[in-house]
This record gives sequence, structure tokens and C-alpha cells, in this order.
Amino acid sequence: MILAGDVGGTNARMAFFEVEGGRVRQVTETVFPSRQHSGLEEIVQKFLSTEKRRASAACFGIAGPVVNGRSETSNLPWVVETSRLVTILGLEQVMLINDLEANAWGIGGLEEKDLTPLNAVTGVAGNQAVVSAGTGLGEAGLYWDGTRHHVFACEGGHSDFAPRTDLEIDLLKYLMGRFGHVSYERILSGPGLVNLFSFLRDTGRGKPSAAVAEEMTKSDPAAVISRAAMAGTCTLSMQALDLFISIYGAEAGNMALKVMAVGGVFLGGGIAPRILAKLKGPLFMDAFLAKGRLQHLVEKVPVRVITNDKTALLGSARCAMVKLGGK
Repeated sequence: MILAGDVGGTNARMAFFEVEGGRVRQVTETVFPSRQHSGLEEIVQKFLSTEKRRASAACFGIAGPVVNGRSETSNLPWVVETSRLVTILGLEQVMLINDLEANAWGIGGLEEKDLTPLNAVTGVAGNQAVVSAGTGLGEAGLYWDGTRHHVFACEGGHSDFAPRTDLEIDLLKYLMGRFGHVSYERILSGPGLVNLFSFLRDTGRGKPSAAVAEEMTKSDPAAVISRAAMAGTCTLSMQALDLFISIYGAEAGNMALKVMAVGGVFLGGGIAPRILAKLKGPLFMDAFLAKGRLQHLVEKVPVRVITNDKTALLGSARCAMVKLGGK
């Protein structure tokens, strides 16, 4: 029995998986609001208090860099250490991996129905990449050794934003004035969409509808902007989302080049499935392909949206199965 976790800045999912014939099968799941808890240890203890099952292996994907079994989470005021989780679970070893590493592990367990293509490209056996926009921006790679993929984590979402147009240069200057360092995560995330909206509004490029302005004071601003943009009820929201999608495409193309992802680029996270209709339009793929002399390379890269919101949870379980001998 594997205890798997997908711990994000918004929610933490805990689940038990059984191993059957080299595959994992989910048997239970509970979702906890992350910010309502003091740390992962509290969530694990609360989950176990409601379960009769006990884990023989455990792996948690967490939104933050993991070094030597320790993580200072990027979007939560937590420090997570495997040593404390080992004590709580009574196991010899507990794995702590980056949440995008967990996403990448999950890809091998997905079915075709869990993926929506954005281009009509088949691709070849080779490296793959995951770029996931949600509460933050996460990235990971899968190295192909000729036989199988090996997952590796990275913190590419925190790399420097590279503007491509005069509008994006103005955006960079605006965000530098607010934050100093401007990473892609400042743009390609829920808070990032709000930053784009604010930039366009504050620089006189548009005004929000009265309904959106009012609703943003009462609800999650990113969700309000996204809904209004998808519904076409607020021009400023539509402009912000279009800019988001174009920059998302550019960064996904950057990731394809950096890891030679001829085996495919996967868009994970909670945002892509919600804006799928817009992602299928020309903005994303036009930006993805605009790589100058290397356009011929990225034209051969399949791009797919992950629509299964349990991919990271599945990936944590698969990682534990393979690395902790849960076969």
C-alpha cells in the first residue's frame, strides 16, 4: 500500500494506491486546503487518523525545490523534511519530490483520454518536458535513455522572463518596479494573470468592466479574470488572458529547446484545462513555434494538455513503486 501526496499552494491531495501488475490503482483520496494547515506533517496525521490502512511506502510531490530530503515551499510558509515524515509514518524511508517531478512521473500512467493535443504532430521517442501553470509555474524534464524515461526536477519557472515585443518590454519594466526580479512565474500563474491584468489597466491599455471590478473584490481575482475572458464579457480580461497564452506558448517552446523535447511537451497544472478552448487557438502555438532558426525543430514537437487533475498524485505513487521497491 503506497501513500501518495500532491501538495500544492492551494490544495494538498492525499491518497492510498495499491500496486497491481506493475501499475498503481488509487483506492482512496482526501483533499485538504493547504493554507488551513501548519504543514505537511499535520495534513498527513489528519489523513491517517481517518484511515484504517497503513502505508508500506510513501512519496509526496511538493510545490518547491527539494534538496537532501528538505523543502522550503515556494508558495506556502512551510519547511518540510523527510525525517519528520518518517517518524510519523513509521517507515524506514519516505520520498519527497518536487511537484513537477511528480507530474512527470505521472505521464507514464496516463491514457490518451487524459491528453488533449494542441498540434497534429506524432513525435518520436526522446526527451519530454512538462510546463505547468497553476498557483505557481513548475517545469520538469524526462530524459530518454533509449529504453525508458528518467524524470528530473528543475526550477525553470523562476528563471528570468525574456520579453519578445515592445508590449512585453513595458510589462517587464512594470513588474521590475513592483518585484525587482521578474521570473516567468510572475506571469504564468494565477497571481501572474492578475499581474498582467493590473499592468494593462495601470498603463492605460484598458479598463475592467464594472462587474469584473466588483467581483474581484469578493472572489479570487485570477478566477474572475479567467472566467470573464473565456465568456468574452470583459475586454481587459480578454487582453490579459491573450497575453498570458502567448507568453505561455513562448516559454513552453523555450523548454522544448532546452531539453530537446522531441518526445513531447505536456502542459500540466490547473490553468490549462480551464482555458483549453483558448489554448487551441493560434496564440499559443504561434508563440511556441517562433524560435527563429530552430523553428524547424519545434515544429516536430507534439504539444498536449494534461486534463487529468490527478496526474501528480498518480506520479507520486508511481515514483514510490519504482524507487522504493513497491513493485
